[in-house]
Order: sequence, then structure tokens, then C-alpha cells
Amino acid sequence: LMNKEEFVKEVENLDIKINEKILKNLDEYFNLLNEWNKKFNLTRIVEEKEVYLKHFYDSLAIQKSVNMYDFSSLIDVGTGAGFPGMVLAIFFSNLKVTLLEANTKKCLFLQKVKEKLNLDNVEIINERSEKYAKTNREKYDIATCRAVSHLTVISEIIIPMIKVSGYFLPLKGEIDVEINESLKKIKELNSIILNVIRYNLPIENSKRSILVIQKKDKTDIKYPREYNKIIKDLKIRQK
Repeated sequence: LMNKEEFVKEVENLDIKINEKILKNLDEYFNLLNEWNKKFNLTRIVEEKEVYLKHFYDSLAIQKSVNMYDFSSLIDVGTGAGFPGMVLAIFFSNLKVTLLEANTKKCLFLQKVKEKLNLDNVEIINERSEKYAKTNREKYDIATCRAVSHLTVISEIIIPMIKVSGYFLPLKGEIDVEINESLKKIKELNSIILNVIRYNLPIENSKRSILVIQKKDKTDIKYPREYNKIIKDLKIRQK
């Protein structure tokens, strides 16, 4: 898979600055991930070369969509063990990163990483995303999530949190079916899909997609609805 030299090269290809301090932080992050993974199931991916490819590099590939150096606030919804949000915070000190995660044990792990790496640009929120969205509207330049849920569901929960003219950048695998099922909802949320970036992960070539969704106007106050309503609505659309 991806050794550190290959990782550095691929990161530089993304036009992302990388230095010794960042590499040291990633090492610490990897060690903590391994240590905590023995107690709690944070990730199935634990082998070092695999973590560098499928967690660290994969998180940074978001730079293919918009230039992260141009923004100041980002929320990662359902961040889990911190992918992509914690990785972005390590590389982009210009970003104030909010990590939103409903699982308390994962939040404890994220807190430990934040403290160990001295990351004062990270905020960790232990709350359900649809609840948090209700009271944090039009707040972030960028919102992202990685492989969290169906595009219709995450769009309704996440787009309300983005500033007008900000971006929603979900990281996905194959996406075509979901896009078709979600176009109407994205329009209702006063947003448009500007671009779909498709690429293969280096070395092992699995397919990835990043959607570039821009918010054009404020979101109707009725969104997000309760989670079970959002899911019910999706099932109707999929029939």
C-alpha cells in the first residue's frame, strides 16, 4: 500500500504543504488510533500503510474539489475517528474545524488526539447532527462527511449549516444512483451540484467521488426535519 515517501509525494501532488511537524503529528495520530482501537472499535483499517492511504490521503483528496487554504471554517459531520476533519485540521491551520460525532467514545478519542497534537483549531461536538443543525444554521464555509449516509439524507441535515455561497463536499465511492435520487432535494435546499470529481485512490485504484455542492440561498427553516421523516421520505423516493 502507501509508504510514507509515496504519501508525501502524493500529498505534494495535491498542492498541499507538508513538513516534519505535520508528519510527526500524523505519526502520533496513527499511534493513538492503534492504541484506542484495541479498546473501542474505531476503524477496521489499522495497518500503517493502509491508514496512510485510506484514511490520511483519502481525507486530503478533498483538496481536489476546492482550495482548502481559501477558507476559514469547516464542519465534518459524523467524523468517526476524525476522517477527514482531523486530518484537515493537521494540514490546514487556516481552518477552524468542527468535528461533529454522536458517539461519545469516539469523541473521547478525538479529544485525546486534539490534546496530544496541540490542535487549537479543532472543536469537538458530541451531538446528533440533525439536532446540532437546528441551532447552527448558515455557520460554516465548508461542510463535509465521508461515507456517512445516502446523499439525500446528509444533504438535508448538512446544507442548513453552510453559509450562503459556501460548499458541501461529501466524500463518496460510486455516486451516480444517489445523485439522481437526490437532485430534487438538493434543489429544495437552494443548492446546486457544481461538479462531481471522480478519481481512483493511488496504488490500489478503488473508485472515489467528491461532490461539489454550492449553497445559493438560505435554507428553509423547516429543514432538517426529524431523522425518521428524512429516512421515510428517502424510501418513498427510492421505490
